[in-house]
Amino acid sequence: MSTTMISTPTEPLWFLDTLVTIPVAHVEGTDGVSVIESTAPYGDSPPLHVHHTEDEIFHVLEGELRLRVADRDLHLGAGETMLAPQGVPHTYRVESPAGARWLVVTTHGDFERMVRSASRPAEVADLPAPSGTPTPEQEEALAAICRECNIDLVGPPLV
Repeated sequence: MSTTMISTPTEPLWFLDTLVTIPVAHVEGTDGVSVIESTAPYGDSPPLHVHHTEDEIFHVLEGELRLRVADRDLHLGAGETMLAPQGVPHTYRVESPAGARWLVVTTHGDFERMVRSASRPAEVADLPAPSGTPTPEQEEALAAICRECNIDLVGPPLV
C-alpha cells in the first residue's frame, strides 16, 4: 500500500527583506527535498554565498532575477530555471521594478534550516518593511546562522 503526503505551506515568514513560505519541508520526504517560495522587492540581493552541502535551484514564477554563479551573470524571467551548484559562490538580484517571485529547491535541509533560523513570523502575508543597511552585528549574526547550516558568506550583495 502506498501513501501520499500532501504538503501544506508554512505560515508566511519574513526572511531578511523577503516574504517566504515553505510548501515542501525537507522532513516531509525521504530524500530531504525542500521547496521555498520567495517574494522580494526590486533590488533585493543577499550576500554572495556558498552552500557546502546542497545545490540550489532557482525557478522564477514572476519578474526577473539576475543570478550570479561564480563569475557569470544570468538573467532569468518567468518560467526559467537555473542551478547554482554546491560549492560555487552565487547570489541573485531582483531586477524587475515590480519585484519577483520564485521557488528555491534544495536537498538535505541546510538552506531551509538557515531560512527558518534567520526568519520571523510575517505579521501580514506581504513584504516586510525594508530593513536598510545591516549593522555589523546583524551581518555577523546572519553569518553565524549560515555557518551553522554549512553556508559561508563570501562577498557583498549585487548592486
